[in-house]
Amino acid sequence: MITMLLWVGAVLGIVFGFIAFKNRMIKEYMSDSAQPPQTVSTAKARYEEWQPTMHAVGTLKAAQGADIASEVGGIVTAIHFKQGEEVVQGAPLLQLRSQDDLARMQSLKAAAELARITLERDKAQFQAKAASQQTLDTDAANLAQANANLAEQQALLDKKLIRAPFAGRLGLRLVNVGQYIDAGTPLVTLQTLDTLYADFNLPQQALNAVRVGQTVTVRIDAFPQLRFSGEISVINPKVDDASRNVQIRATLQNAEEKLLPGMYASLEIATGQPERHLTLPNAAIAYNPYGALVYLVDRQGSDDKGQPKLVARESFVTVGESRGDQVTILQGLKEGDQVVTSGQIKLRNGTKLVINDTIRPSEDPAPAPEDE
Repeated sequence: MITMLLWVGAVLGIVFGFIAFKNRMIKEYMSDSAQPPQTVSTAKARYEEWQPTMHAVGTLKAAQGADIASEVGGIVTAIHFKQGEEVVQGAPLLQLRSQDDLARMQSLKAAAELARITLERDKAQFQAKAASQQTLDTDAANLAQANANLAEQQALLDKKLIRAPFAGRLGLRLVNVGQYIDAGTPLVTLQTLDTLYADFNLPQQALNAVRVGQTVTVRIDAFPQLRFSGEISVINPKVDDASRNVQIRATLQNAEEKLLPGMYASLEIATGQPERHLTLPNAAIAYNPYGALVYLVDRQGSDDKGQPKLVARESFVTVGESRGDQVTILQGLKEGDQVVTSGQIKLRNGTKLVINDTIRPSEDPAPAPEDE
């Protein structure tokens, strides 16, 4: 009986030992094969100088710009400009019919000449005691009236020839020869383009950070790769009582005349001294219900080929200001820490890593959009 029990115990021991050995081997196999190394890209935390800035949007306006119109009505008899050309101040632009006004001008000249001759003749008679002082006064008044009528007619004639009030570039012609126009009818726009204004608004609490002469950087979506520099020239001495904003004007030099009045502008105003921040690419930050985290790259010895064994380690961080493709790290990292920037969704603590940095997310603090 004892012998049988010993045999049964031995058999059970062998069976259970085999099962335990099998389970251990399966566990080791699964631990080695269940989590193959994950390929990721990485970046190192580094310090950078960031210039504190304020942002605003505004509209470009010409330093001098006007929609040219006539002060008087009439029929257009000649157009002296080409659309889109540059003109100098005083250049003739458009002529209205003036034959009737010229004829009246000749009549008024004759009347003025007659008044002058009459006055001269009566002066001679006055010296000979043949005319009274009253006659001379009347003659002088008549001459003054004739000259005033002549000047008034000359002013009317001058208004029939519309001239450029300042130098600039002309726009589209809005009238044709032979067309009758009323006073105030727009004829063509004239804009000075070498100097432009950028008008924008800032909240009243920003007033202590801006001043006349401060540098501004202007971006226009029509030229995404370019930056245009200017400076604040006027701060309105009044805050709008509805919006609590103050209107500010910056002056830009536009020598190449790329910018045009009416364009929408994004402005960046530098304030204060540059600040030193620990930064990472935005793509390195992952989020879970407990906050923001990154995956640090840890080295755990070397493999049989002498290559370092790399594994991922979660680390919670406190993030600060973002700028472009970068974000500042306030807590949780130090300079030089290597973190994963792509492939985080495949990772957890202890995941083996293979680093491939041939393709990395952008980390430009001021990226420029590109046209599609």
